[in-house]
Amino acid sequence: MSCAARPLPPPAVAPLSEHAVALHRLPDAAGAVQVIAQQRTLASEVPIALVFNGISHAVMLATPMNLEEFALGFALSEGLIDSAADCFGIEVAPVAARAAGLPEGMDGMEVQVEISSRCFARLKDHRRSMSGRTGCGVCGVESFAALDLSFAPLPARAWVADIELPVVLRAIDALKDKQLLNARAGAIHAAGWALADGQLCDVVEDVGRHNALDKLLGRLARSARLGEPGFVVLSSRGSHELVRKCAKLGIGALATISAPTAMGVRMAELTGLRFWGLCRAPNAVLYAPGAGQPAIAI
Repeated sequence: MSCAARPLPPPAVAPLSEHAVALHRLPDAAGAVQVIAQQRTLASEVPIALVFNGISHAVMLATPMNLEEFALGFALSEGLIDSAADCFGIEVAPVAARAAGLPEGMDGMEVQVEISSRCFARLKDHRRSMSGRTGCGVCGVESFAALDLSFAPLPARAWVADIELPVVLRAIDALKDKQLLNARAGAIHAAGWALADGQLCDVVEDVGRHNALDKLLGRLARSARLGEPGFVVLSSRGSHELVRKCAKLGIGALATISAPTAMGVRMAELTGLRFWGLCRAPNAVLYAPGAGQPAIAI
């Protein structure tokens, strides 16, 4: 087929879309239910195929933005690569619903990631070990050990003690105005990076809280900021996988708007991550003090 005869690729999937809806309102004084035709903005939830060196590894449902950062952050936080230097290239392309075997109107995206041969060999060994085991039914992994809950604890760092209530609330307060997609559609989480004084520098959004975090971690890795003083803020609860991803990449502190889970707090205690939750002015709750800090006493 000549170049001129090749079909055009599908357009990139938009992060938001408009839908006609009918708003129903409780009866008025006359006793009639009101029905109002409206246009509502909805968040896109798109299948994103992550392909490493030509082999499909996972399909995630995510917001189709910042996908290069998402792929890098996912690869790092899931231990597929050891550093950003192990990633040699990332290409993103839309995939039409028909080509992907998806229902009409559900186009997807494919992210091709080229990683080092060393990391790819390790990934293939892991995939082979998965194929011969009976699953335990926990989070879709093949064994309890595959939850990847054990790794080196964070080092004690003096600046972590300065991540106190005013600093945390400063960053949390700034988060809402930077959630541009959520302001239009709702249903979208945000992950932000704040300096040690609480200044909020970066915010990324996604329908999945863990996806938003991976996008942020990928951005920090690409700009060589993972080792700098600062902390992550999340518009979600503090579940264990979010704590694990932060600690695995050396993040020293985390603050979430909603409450944590017990497993999330225990993960923070074991890894030495300073963990704030229920951060809603004028209060915030310190659940774990961080490496090198005095234990919480009642």
